[in-house]
Amino acid sequence: MFEQKAAVFLYATSPVHMGAGQAVGVIDNPIQRERHTRHPCFAGSGIKGALRHSWQALGGQVDFIHRILGPEAASGELHAGAVSLGDAQTLALPVRSLRGGFVYATCPQALARAQRLLSLIGVTVSWPTIAVNDGYCLVSNAKLLKDDKLHLEAFEYIAKLSSDLPVVAADLADKALPSDDAYSFFAEKLKNDLIVLSDTDFAYFAENAMLVETHVRIDPVTGSASDGGLFYTENLPPESILIAPLMTSKSRSGKDDLDAVAIMQKIKTLIDGKLLQMGGDATTGRGLVIAKVMEGN
Repeated sequence: MFEQKAAVFLYATSPVHMGAGQAVGVIDNPIQRERHTRHPCFAGSGIKGALRHSWQALGGQVDFIHRILGPEAASGELHAGAVSLGDAQTLALPVRSLRGGFVYATCPQALARAQRLLSLIGVTVSWPTIAVNDGYCLVSNAKLLKDDKLHLEAFEYIAKLSSDLPVVAADLADKALPSDDAYSFFAEKLKNDLIVLSDTDFAYFAENAMLVETHVRIDPVTGSASDGGLFYTENLPPESILIAPLMTSKSRSGKDDLDAVAIMQKIKTLIDGKLLQMGGDATTGRGLVIAKVMEGN
């Protein structure tokens, strides 16, 4: 039984490729997506694997890895880990804007799912209910508009100024980003430039506004491109924000077991405000995310 609960906000500072394997479409290496929403996601197993891989680099004690995260498959030990990391769901995505460079785009569905998760872990969230129709958007920063319209990529949306949105944006900036000065610019931008699209319009950008990179496989003998060596890799763009559940229980190793509170404290100390590497292409600077842990009551 998992006794302690928290939410982990993941803020991408580089492109992130959490791969879903090969596909039959144009993109050879797509990212992971939810089946029903098509929103980008990070599988909990991948997040936990990244945590295990980075454990020592983050300053974790070696003898606690198996006790907290569970033993390796070939270790011969038979006990479960004391940490459960769920799938990370999309909360906001960066979308290119005619003014302001880019905006943080979200939708009522993504906000409602984040609010539900925070409520389930015991964090009181008093966000006002937000609704928006297709073809419209809610904004709080009039400087993003041209002739009362918001232009995202090649699309134009009828904008409405919202008095409720600043409340949500300020709370998200406080919860999702570290309080360090290094993140102050992005926290302020999130407060000012969060916009809400309809679930349908947001789903389009979640599907089509990802970073797609062209790769060429080089023949080591000729030094030129290999035949059939051209492929496309999809990445979640930097400045994306996701949220995942984190739960802990008493450790089960039988060796000086820790209770759920102590396990949660160790995980929070290990990753809160830290830079993690998740997914593939680590040697080309991909997969860098900042974790922010919000504990429940």
